[in-house]
Amino acid sequence: MRIITSEQIINAVENLVLDASFYLCKDVLEALIKAKEKEKSPVAHEILKQIIKNARIAANEMVPICQDTGIAVIFLEFGNQVKFEGNIYKAINEGVRQGYNKGYLRKSIVNNPIDRINTGDNIPAIIHTEFVEGDKIKITFVPKGGGSENMSKLKMLKPADGIEGISQFVIDTVKSAGANACPPVIVGVGVGGSFEKCAILAKKALLRPINDTNENLEFAKLEEEILVRVNSLGIGAQGLGGSQTALAVKIETYPCHIASLPVAVNLNCHVSRHKEIVI
Repeated sequence: MRIITSEQIINAVENLVLDASFYLCKDVLEALIKAKEKEKSPVAHEILKQIIKNARIAANEMVPICQDTGIAVIFLEFGNQVKFEGNIYKAINEGVRQGYNKGYLRKSIVNNPIDRINTGDNIPAIIHTEFVEGDKIKITFVPKGGGSENMSKLKMLKPADGIEGISQFVIDTVKSAGANACPPVIVGVGVGGSFEKCAILAKKALLRPINDTNENLEFAKLEEEILVRVNSLGIGAQGLGGSQTALAVKIETYPCHIASLPVAVNLNCHVSRHKEIVI
């Protein structure tokens, strides 16, 4: 049995908050560079050039890539051979609080959806916990911006809607989002499970490397097909036209009820931020 302390978690989360806010993931930056090379529209090409420049300035000067530093979403994998001293959720939230304060990051969380009084420290975080084998804790931090999150959708399809129904729902979601999700976007899709499970799958799909391939050949093909259809919409970078509306489409699935086909689409803007640590 391995002991992990609150202090270790607090320090780790604080660092994740700062790293994710200042440094764009390498695979996303590379995808943006490739998108710029492919883009034929002069306006969209210039926008992508500015996006890439912005990411590099943020890294060099250690300032936020985007002014919307997001709601703190945590994916926590807790090993069954770990003994934690204290309350891990309190430790995670303290790490988030310290990270946002230390980095002078914008606090965007309100304490009540109706009263809307800012909590002043960007907590509480949204924490998804999974218990796994092993003696380690894995923490993935996702600062999710409000613009792209607001454009995300969930629909309970009929099983008969099948592959085409899934595809069309994804296309319609991206199309209705237009410029509001700050394209080029990354499209996370959750298929199956239940009403709430498919939404978590969609968000988790955004964590996959942009250049990876779905382990299921059928869904790997579907990801490619949807990406082509999305990029044919002509929305382009920042919604001003062009061929690079999305950098990637990622699909995650889970078994579901015989009467259901839940599908969720979680859009992420070009500032696709997430960092992880294993303790």
